[in-house]
Amino acid sequence: MNNPVGAKSELALVPYWRLSGFYFFYFASLGALVPFWSLYLQAEGYGSREIGWLSAVILATRIAAPNLWGWLGDYSGQRLRIIRWGAGLAAIFFSGVLFSDYAKGWQFECLLISVLLYSFFWNAILAQFEVLTLHHLDDKPQLYGAVRLWGSVGFIVVVAAIGILFDFVSVSYLPWILFSLLLLMWLNSLFLTEVKKSCRLSHWRGFLAIATKKPVLYFLASAFLLQLSFGPYYTFFSVFLERLNYSKTVIGLLWSLGVVAEIAIFMCMYRLLPVLGVRLLLLLSCAMASFRWLLLAYCAEYSWVLIFSQCLHAFSFGTAHAASIEFIRRYFSSQQTSIDHQGQGQSLYSSISWGCGGALGAVLSGYLWSAGNEATFVYAALASTLAFVFVWLGVHKQDALLS
Repeated sequence: MNNPVGAKSELALVPYWRLSGFYFFYFASLGALVPFWSLYLQAEGYGSREIGWLSAVILATRIAAPNLWGWLGDYSGQRLRIIRWGAGLAAIFFSGVLFSDYAKGWQFECLLISVLLYSFFWNAILAQFEVLTLHHLDDKPQLYGAVRLWGSVGFIVVVAAIGILFDFVSVSYLPWILFSLLLLMWLNSLFLTEVKKSCRLSHWRGFLAIATKKPVLYFLASAFLLQLSFGPYYTFFSVFLERLNYSKTVIGLLWSLGVVAEIAIFMCMYRLLPVLGVRLLLLLSCAMASFRWLLLAYCAEYSWVLIFSQCLHAFSFGTAHAASIEFIRRYFSSQQTSIDHQGQGQSLYSSISWGCGGALGAVLSGYLWSAGNEATFVYAALASTLAFVFVWLGVHKQDALLS
């Protein structure tokens, strides 16, 4: 495929809008959560350590939940049922956040439990949906970016809209917005269809044989470190901008700018992946992440630096995510064996990177934040630099072309 017209004609063969719609609502909820969750908690009177823990628990459930649901999805073949139940239960348990203030003297504990249960099911969804999307795309995995970009659109629409909204109304309305988006995501899941694959179901022995290969281990180490480096950004970037006297509207626009850059790179991925390959894209992502965090550590007082650093989100996140999805597809798909391990592969990637790396990054940033933003973002730069080293040493050069 060499042109956008060809891409459009091939996308017409898949349920494009139903798949894209689910990504839209999933990442719209993320657009409400990530930039404004810390501001909401701060407004509710929680300190930096409590904010760090309440942010970390959302990521920590990705350590166990995706692997459990990934194994169940591969073993049963009922991915869509898992997605629907995960979306519905996530909305039900998140409703506890709406009423946590009524637990006199136990607000933090009740909030923590509600967030823990909500995120356990919410984190069951994405890895299974990634596999469902790739199954629909079949032999056209390079079109993944064209479907996934609608998740980025959802993030932008919500983060920009409620950024403006919270300049006029209290940020305490955030849980109601999130609850509404979770319900819409569940409703969208009812219109999805399952794809039946003619391969034997997964078992642990074959999965572990793939997961312990040297390139996979080095890749997972780099994914862990790269997400570790995002800890200060996802947890305290909005608080950081508020300290610099930016309004919530500007905060929302800066978050949106990063995702606009992400969309731009997703639209180009069908060209970039076959030419540059997984290894080079991962190296580029880690290098740009290190540069980005150093800019925030030493030059954040300049508005043009903040704008430029948000544009680097295209490379520090966008290329890394698309290349990682392709890496997992290649190593864990049934094209390599007669057994499909993609659900467990995507779940392992999610739990190691977003789960372990993201949760530890959030907790560490919560403790380091009191030492200042410079020290916090320098540690982030060091983590992404180490991720670069792992990719350089372990990811094969023959990963340069799509298989």
